[in-house]
Amino acid sequence: MSTETLNKDILRGGQFLVKETNCEDVFTPEDFSEEQVMMKEAVMEFNDREIIAYKNRFEAKDYALTEECMRKAGELGFLGVAVPEAYGGLGMGFVSTCLTCDYISSGTGSFSTAFGAHTGIGTMPITLYGTEEQKLKYVPKLATGEWFGAYCLTEPGAGSDANSGKTTAELSADGKSYKINGQKMWISNAGFCSLMIVFARIEDDKNITGFIVEYDPENPNGVTLGEEEHKLGIRASSTRQVFFNDTVVPVENMLAGRGEGFKIAMNALNVGRIKLAAACLDSQRRIITTAVNYANERKQFKTPIADFGAIKMKLAKMAADAYAGESATYRAAKNIEDRIAIRVAAGNTHQEAELKGVEEYAIECSILKVSVSEDVQNCADEGIQIFGGMGFSEETPMEAAWRDARIARIYEGTNEINRMLSVGMLVKKAMKGHVDLLGPAQAVQQELMGIPSFETPDYSELFSEEKAMIAKLKKVFLMVAGAAVQKYGPEMEKHQQLLVAAADILIEIYMAESSILRTEKNAKRFGEEAQSVQIAMSKLYLYNAINIIEDKGKESIISFAEGDEQRMMLMGLKRFTKYQNYPDIVDLRNEIAEKVKAENKYCF
Repeated sequence: MSTETLNKDILRGGQFLVKETNCEDVFTPEDFSEEQVMMKEAVMEFNDREIIAYKNRFEAKDYALTEECMRKAGELGFLGVAVPEAYGGLGMGFVSTCLTCDYISSGTGSFSTAFGAHTGIGTMPITLYGTEEQKLKYVPKLATGEWFGAYCLTEPGAGSDANSGKTTAELSADGKSYKINGQKMWISNAGFCSLMIVFARIEDDKNITGFIVEYDPENPNGVTLGEEEHKLGIRASSTRQVFFNDTVVPVENMLAGRGEGFKIAMNALNVGRIKLAAACLDSQRRIITTAVNYANERKQFKTPIADFGAIKMKLAKMAADAYAGESATYRAAKNIEDRIAIRVAAGNTHQEAELKGVEEYAIECSILKVSVSEDVQNCADEGIQIFGGMGFSEETPMEAAWRDARIARIYEGTNEINRMLSVGMLVKKAMKGHVDLLGPAQAVQQELMGIPSFETPDYSELFSEEKAMIAKLKKVFLMVAGAAVQKYGPEMEKHQQLLVAAADILIEIYMAESSILRTEKNAKRFGEEAQSVQIAMSKLYLYNAINIIEDKGKESIISFAEGDEQRMMLMGLKRFTKYQNYPDIVDLRNEIAEKVKAENKYCF
C-alpha cells in the first residue's frame, strides 16, 4: 500500500455529511493509472467489436450470443478482474473492477446483466465467504468463463423481503448432504450456468443459509428450469425460474455458516449496487453522443435542432448528470479500495478486508445505485424526446436504451428500498458512534435559534459559494433528520415517506459535492480555463440539486413538525437553500450544450 493512502485522511462511510472533504483527497477518472487506461481501452474495443456490432441479435433474444460473448470476455480476463490471482483472476483493485464494469456494460443491457450477475453475485459470494477448498475448486472456473454463475435468492413470495424465502434445505440421516426443495424466480444466467448460489432455510432457522449448487443439464440432480422470461428490456439475458426437487448438495458446499445466508445476500448486494451504478455510466455517455449526433444532423425550420434552446436544455442536464455520476462512483470506488488496502496492511485476510471495506461504504453504494440508475433512465427518456417520433422506432437505438435502463431501478434492491436503507444505515452508524450526527444536528438547532449573520462573504475563489452551499445543504439534512429522529426514535423506519424524502436530500448532497470536488481538483492541476465546461456542469448540477432539496425538505418538515417548530424549520430551510449570487442557469446550460454540440459527443 502506498504511503499516500496511509497519509490520506480517508473518511468513513457516511462521514461526508459531517466532515469537509478536500478535493485533493478524492479520486477522479482523470486519475486513472496507465494500467487502468489500457484496461479501459481494451474493454471499449471488446464492447465495440463483440457487442455493439451485434446489437440487433441481442434485441432479437439471441441467448446463445450472450453466452458466447461471456466466454470471450472470460478468455480475455474480464470476468476475473476482481478475483485474486491465487484463484485464476487478475487481482486488480476495486477501481479497476468498477472501470471494467463501466465500459463493458453499455453495448446492451442483456450482456451487462449477464456480466454483472456472473462477476458479482455469481462469483463474489464464494471469493468473500467460501472456504479455501471451495475457492480453489470453483473460483478459477468462474474467473476464466469455463463455468458461469447464477444467484438464486428471489422467490414468488420473497422479493425485497429476501429473508422470507420458503425454499428448504434438509440434512440427510447420515449427515453428509442436504436436500433442497423450492422455487426461485428471475434468475439471471439460469439458462447457461454451471453453478448456482442458492439460499434456503434449514428447519425453523431465523435466517436463510447459502449453498453452492453445481448444475449439469445432463445430470440435473432435481433441478429443472422454467422457460425464458419475455421481458421489457435486457431481452437476451437468460432469465428463468429454477425449481429444486430433492436436489442433493454435499454438506461441504454450505457457504459460510448455517443461518449466514442473509448476511451473504446483503453484503453481495452492497458491492452489486456500486457496480450497477458503474454499469450505467457509459450507457449515459453513449446515449448523449447518439442524441447530439442526431440533433446536429436533424434540421427543422432550416436549423439543426441542436441550436434550439429547448434541446440545449436537455443536452446540458444529461451531460451534467452523467458527469456527477462518474464523479461520485469513482470517488466511492477509491474510498473502498483504500479502506481494503488499510485493512490488508493491518493484517486482515483478503476476504475480511474486502467485506469490511465495502460494508463501510454501504450508504454510498445505496446512494449511487439510486441516483445513477434514475439518471440513465432520464437520459434515455430525453434521448427519445430529442429523436422525436424516430426515437419511438426500433430502427433507432434510443428505445432499446430506454427499455434496458428500466430494470436498473429494480434489481440490487429497488430504489425505494435503497432510499430507506441509506438513511437507516446512517442513523445506525450514528448510534454506534461511527458518524457523529448528534453533535452537528444540535449545532444546527442552536443556529436556528440564533440571529443569522448579515455579513457578505467573499466568494471570489472558484467554487467558494458552491462549497458554502453544500455545507448549508448538509445542515438541511441534519435539521430534518435530527428533528425526525428526536420525534420518532426507533419508530422512524415506519415513516417511509419521510425516509424517502430525507434520502433524496442525502443523495443530492453526495452527488453535487462529488461533482464539485472532481472539478476543483482538476481546475487546480489543469487550469480553470481548461475546466470551464466542467465548472458549468458542476454548478448546474448543484442548482438542480438545491431545488430538489428545497422541495423534499419542505415536504419532510410539514409532515412531522407543527406550530413554532415548523415555522422555525421552514425559515431555516429557506436560509440554507438561498444563494448569495444566483448562477445564470441559461448561460450554464448553453455553455455545456455548445461544447457537446461542437465535439458531437459526450466529451468529458
